This record gives sequence, structure tokens and C-alpha cells, in this order.
Amino acid sequence: MTDAPPNDPGEPDRTPEEMSLDELRQEIQTIDREIVELIAQRTYVADTIAQVKDERDLPTTDEQQEQQVMDRAGRNAEQFDVDANLVKAIFRLLIELNKVEQRESR
Repeated sequence: MTDAPPNDPGEPDRTPEEMSLDELRQEIQTIDREIVELIAQRTYVADTIAQVKDERDLPTTDEQQEQQVMDRAGRNAEQFDVDANLVKAIFRLLIELNKVEQRESR
């Protein structure tokens, strides 16, 4: 039995250990941009939620929903083997930033 050919015959798959430092840094730059893009998307949706809350005369803070977000963040962190406390801290910051924006827009 022979090994399966690489995805691109001209350039075999490489492990992170085989990548240069510059290539790894470029990958981090790409990931960082994607993280910022996702934060922007999340902020847009949170702003839309703020508008709905305002139209329905609902309070800015929903502690039950916040707890659900934090619980979900912890589960997702565990699924990807990332420190749950760190992920929850990031999500706490995102929630607080959204709440400040919601209060300022009212």
C-alpha cells in the first residue's frame, strides 16, 4: 500500500514545525484580521439587539442572557482545549463594551 499523494503535488503539505517564522507570523496576521472581523460582526448584531430592546422598552442588561453567553463561551473553550477563564474574560469584555455602546445610544 502506498502513501496518498499530497493535496498539491507541486508543494507537499507541511506541518507547523516545517513552516518558517515569517510564514507562521503571516498566519497569525490572517487570524488576527479574522478575529477583528468577527468582533465587528458581533458588534453589529449587538447594536441591532440594542435597537430592538429600545423599541420594546426593554432594559439594556439581561443577566440571564449574559450568563448563557458566558456558559457557552466556557463550553466552546473546553471543546477547543483553550483556557476557559481566559475565553470568559474576553467575552466579559465584549459584553461590557456592547452594554456601554447600548447605553450611549439610548
